[in-house]
Amino acid sequence: MAENIKVDIRTDYGKGYARRLRAESKIPAVLYGHGTEPVHLALPYHATALAARNSNALLELEIPNAENELAIIKDIQRHPLSRDILHVDLLIVKRGEKVEVDIPVIVEGEPQSPAVAVVDIQEITILADALSLPEHIVVDVEGKVDGDAIYAGDLDLGDAELVTDPEYLVISIQVPQVDEADLETPGSEDDEEEAEETAEKSSEGDDE
Repeated sequence: MAENIKVDIRTDYGKGYARRLRAESKIPAVLYGHGTEPVHLALPYHATALAARNSNALLELEIPNAENELAIIKDIQRHPLSRDILHVDLLIVKRGEKVEVDIPVIVEGEPQSPAVAVVDIQEITILADALSLPEHIVVDVEGKVDGDAIYAGDLDLGDAELVTDPEYLVISIQVPQVDEADLETPGSEDDEEEAEETAEKSSEGDDE
């Protein structure tokens, strides 16, 4: 279901204007697609941030003096430290069309101990109905054993089509390798020798 968001059209550009927008709790954005000229918008921060929690969120944009547009969040620029949203790219979509999007991979379940699931790629690319894009792809690793592997072509995508190479390794099941040096207890031989030398010196001092 599309999130309904009221937007403003902006005619000013530049970093200074963008900072002023953010001070008003708005986000600069650009809307493009279907051969139209890009439209520069200002989005309400709170509503957009809530929608952006879902990958490829579908929005219904209420644009002043124009028909509503359906769009998906195609790209988000965030501040490297605060992670606040700085800019959003929106792609116009139409009912009945398919769009190519990147979908996160989510792991569920536990492999047989001591093996663990190692995610080799975080996202896969699919072609799917613009109005029913999955938020993520769930991969069940329950009971998998060391050496098992799940490839892109093994994933259950429902009605979506896989764009990523089906031979790409998505998740591998491995037993973690432990370095023998990590198994040494703190205060091993070197520390023990140092402690013995200190004790001997202390003892010699007492004898004097």
